[in-house]
Amino acid sequence: MSEISFDLDGRRALVTGASRGIGRAIAEALAGSGAAVAITARSVDGLAETKAAIEAKGGRAECLALDVRDVRQCGAVIAEAARRLGGLDALVNNAGTEEVRPSLEVDEALWDKILDTNLKGAFFCAQAAAQAMKDAGTHGTIVNLCSLTSEVGIPTAAPYGASKSGLLGLTRTLAAEWAGLGIRVNAIVPGYFRTAMTEGFFADEGWQQAMLGKIPLGRFGELRDLKGVAVFLASDASAYVTGQSFVVDGGYLASI
Repeated sequence: MSEISFDLDGRRALVTGASRGIGRAIAEALAGSGAAVAITARSVDGLAETKAAIEAKGGRAECLALDVRDVRQCGAVIAEAARRLGGLDALVNNAGTEEVRPSLEVDEALWDKILDTNLKGAFFCAQAAAQAMKDAGTHGTIVNLCSLTSEVGIPTAAPYGASKSGLLGLTRTLAAEWAGLGIRVNAIVPGYFRTAMTEGFFADEGWQQAMLGKIPLGRFGELRDLKGVAVFLASDASAYVTGQSFVVDGGYLASI
């Protein structure tokens, strides 16, 4: 019998921004590996398809409304998720927003919207999850969804890049601080995946052709490409891994 286990049976996980795209894919992957999953979005109505997909395969999903920009909601919703699931073993900070705008045109409202969602919200969700894990005396794992803008400068993405670079730094800080609590903190750095948030880029055929020429594997990411690393980081297979970022980009960063 193998000593390596990706089995999540009995684990309890919460995924923010799970109504579509990467968040939905990760929630389905965790549930498919045996975890009971709490899924959140700003509106519970938007979670119906994710819940249905999980339950159609015999999984369990609890839906909760959460706007991560509201710090009080972060604490209350994570506490409620832990109550419904009987505890919390994993948090995936996926909720995020992006808007491309030249830096000279960025105003305070846009800056606050992006930073409050992508960085502030992620921190306070992580804080609430870590507190729940500590109170229960359970070891846990937190996974933050970062971005290529955490690694390289991309024009017209100043607030987004700042938020995701900050999230990568936060990942390392919390990993070092919470290791003594038995809580691991890691990051996933997706490359170019077609989602509702990136549709504006993919609508440009010229952009697609130019970008494909920079990706050694010769294709854009598919959501299934993120499922394995998410399950790995939520499972005992990564028990000695913390403070790391896992780039899933088809080799893009290796080639620039």
